[in-house]
Amino acid sequence: MNYKVICLLLCFAVCSKAFAQSHSTEIGAQSDNDSYLAQGSDRYYTDGIFIYYRHALKTNAKTNLQNKVLGIEAGQKIFNPQSGSIFYNNVDNPKYIDRPFAGYLYVGSTLNLLYKNESNLKLGAQIGVVGPDAFGKQAQTFVHDNFGFYHPSGWEYQVDNGFELNLSAEYNRLLTRGSWIDVSLTSYADLGNGFSGAGIGPLFRLGDFNQLFNSVSTQSTAIQSSGVTPLHKCELFFYYKPQFNLVAYDATVQGSLFGSRKPNSMQITLDPERFVFSNQMGVGYSGKRFVVDVAAIFHTKDVKQMRQSHQWGTVTLLYRFD
Repeated sequence: MNYKVICLLLCFAVCSKAFAQSHSTEIGAQSDNDSYLAQGSDRYYTDGIFIYYRHALKTNAKTNLQNKVLGIEAGQKIFNPQSGSIFYNNVDNPKYIDRPFAGYLYVGSTLNLLYKNESNLKLGAQIGVVGPDAFGKQAQTFVHDNFGFYHPSGWEYQVDNGFELNLSAEYNRLLTRGSWIDVSLTSYADLGNGFSGAGIGPLFRLGDFNQLFNSVSTQSTAIQSSGVTPLHKCELFFYYKPQFNLVAYDATVQGSLFGSRKPNSMQITLDPERFVFSNQMGVGYSGKRFVVDVAAIFHTKDVKQMRQSHQWGTVTLLYRFD
């Protein structure tokens, strides 16, 4: 998928005349890649692929819960330095590794609790692996060799294998709303031997959006028939989410938290920047059957050695059914 596909998805969202209905289940995928922004870059967080299954559970009308969504997901993330090849003038140069080579492969589950006052608590758990067993080298090599890109080199310096168990919690709450704009608080916390940290920031939405208990914004477009009238028959809105992030641990930068350096290991690891700022701008759409989320993310340096900040595009496409 490339930026032309993103344009097609946006056109679909704008031109669709289908109205949203209640569907309790959805399945789909998300693709992240820095090439989607047409910058000609291939660096840092360079690729991600994720598969999602979400099913809305029944809620008791006597409680404050308006929606409850169980999710199952699997994914892979790939990171490399300023380039996926560290050969310059036919010489192997590890000094050009300004962010470690790393892959992260995982499976996980989430439980999204969404309340009538338009707050939600999303709890998650992931098990996975960082290192050669995450198949980052194989995935990047396959794409580059079969789609006319340069052949990657330098993966012998990737972080060593490490088993990861990570827990997460996300909290969002509506702050204020007008006829065509609203503002919410967004926050998260991660705890695990792979990723630990927290983040907070506002979310601005402009356009035709629905309540946070049934919206693209909170991954809650799957819902049991609730009798609540949505603000709009379909969602189509622009959003902006700046976020301040605290990084306590990142295994894709530092390697495994409890692992020891293996004999003859060539892994190169670095220390992360503790405070990172990100900007996310995108378009959300939900209709009768399809959910689309297209965004660009701009992220400050993960480590001080990085030559520049990085950015990538993300595309999510979901299909809803009963």
